[in-house]
Amino acid sequence: MRRLSIYGLLIGLLTGCTGIQTTKPGVVGVERTQYMFSGYSAQDVNRSYLMTYRQGLRQAAAAGVLVTDSAAGKHLQNVATKVVMESYVFRPDAMKWDWAANLIDADIVNASCGPGGKIIVYTGLIVRIKPTDDELAILLGHEIAHALREHGREQASSNAVFELAGGVGANVLKAGAIGKTAISKALSTGVGRPFSRRDEEEADLIGLELAARAGYDPRAAITLWTKMGTVTKGSKMPTFLSTHPSSAERLKVLSEAIPKVLPLYQAANQR
Repeated sequence: MRRLSIYGLLIGLLTGCTGIQTTKPGVVGVERTQYMFSGYSAQDVNRSYLMTYRQGLRQAAAAGVLVTDSAAGKHLQNVATKVVMESYVFRPDAMKWDWAANLIDADIVNASCGPGGKIIVYTGLIVRIKPTDDELAILLGHEIAHALREHGREQASSNAVFELAGGVGANVLKAGAIGKTAISKALSTGVGRPFSRRDEEEADLIGLELAARAGYDPRAAITLWTKMGTVTKGSKMPTFLSTHPSSAERLKVLSEAIPKVLPLYQAANQR
């Protein structure tokens, strides 16, 4: 009876999630149903991230490392704008977002696009990867895709449910604080982490199509991620423990998708 009670409580928590499709599938066919916790609305997540984003930019400006007004920053914004303009294909409402792209001078090989379309790129990525415009568009498309799919909100939803489930399970089992932590971590590691690899694959596919529609050569995805793999090879992890696909996995998925989006690239350059 006690075990049945636990299952009943966990099911009750899980029903607090709603199945939705944040994006249209596009020609790459991203159609996975996503589950969002009702306690995290898109507006709440966007508002919360916006505060963090603005604070980060203020700190960067105060430190003299916000270089968006530089030639490199303007170029970044130009490429980002072209890619963002294609986001309507996946999410018509994204055209109303308050998009922003900023460049920060730091030796970090990274870029991100947070909820609501807030992009940050670090000069370390530009200096070390030396991306062509096609490669930069692929990278930006990948990050923009995370925002379009609301992967941040989805991960927050998963974590919230599993943390709640862990707490409920521990309480029913009369476990102490250590028991609660252990159960929560087990649930999060066993169920939450694999979603991250899937998120990365979705971002790869959607980003590939966004870049192609914007007139950037999707074949640059192969050279981009090969370069990224070379630069970051010192931090390799087994695929099942990583939040990113292995290089071989990623290149295989992209190679299979490129023929689907190549006509979009060709059409864009004939306009």
